[in-house]
Amino acid sequence: MGASLLRLHFHDCFVLGCDASILLDDTANFTGEKTAGPNNNSVRGYDVIDTIKSQMESLCPGVVSCADIVAVAARDSVVALGGPTWTVQLGRRDSTTASFSTANSDLPAPTSDLDTLISLFSNKGFTTQEMVVLSGTHTIGKAQCSKFRDRIYNETNIDSTFATSKQAICPSSGGDENLSDLDGTTTVFDNVYFTNLIEKKGLLHSDQQLYNGNSTDSMVETYSNDSTTFFTDVASAMVKMGNLSPLTGTDGEIRTNCRAING
Repeated sequence: MGASLLRLHFHDCFVLGCDASILLDDTANFTGEKTAGPNNNSVRGYDVIDTIKSQMESLCPGVVSCADIVAVAARDSVVALGGPTWTVQLGRRDSTTASFSTANSDLPAPTSDLDTLISLFSNKGFTTQEMVVLSGTHTIGKAQCSKFRDRIYNETNIDSTFATSKQAICPSSGGDENLSDLDGTTTVFDNVYFTNLIEKKGLLHSDQQLYNGNSTDSMVETYSNDSTTFFTDVASAMVKMGNLSPLTGTDGEIRTNCRAING
């Protein structure tokens, strides 16, 4: 679940900040973020957060927010898979609202071009370098066939043997939910993702955009050659992401159930 828990944190923080808004279930008169395009039938790990929250509530009720749990789970997932650690600042509170529309507008898509990626991350205060290093978290996890089909059948900036191997997993029609690894060592947090991009073996269109004869090529080359620098930079960028617009003080609440606002 490591990659999924990391992605859950990212998809939470990029929509209204790191406030656990992504965890709220839809109700009869409320539409949350779970069914938005980037999240629907894709984001997972909600049950893991529920399990952690129930244990926290029995130990010290009303103290630890769902937003903080998501942030810590993301860090611990990276560490468990061999990646760097970082200090997670704590004290986030949970939202009493969510935004379906912002989830649809503010999260990058696997079809995004470089300019769009730079813009979406810039909107959240990230430099282009930070966008590249955070993309490197695709060193873990998998993607669904529907998200990379067009790339493996129609794009030219792709290694032909790699494309053929992925076509065996992802047919030209059907099999939309078939999974493929995002890099060559998908259960290890390392810098192989960047090496794969140089070899034209990026799985998603948005991945290969980082190494396609543009301004970000040199950044990819740096991280492919130096895992220590990648680990240092990704840890710093993750701290910055975890600090996106948190609710503190008397804003928000500490939810008892991460799926619903209190009361």
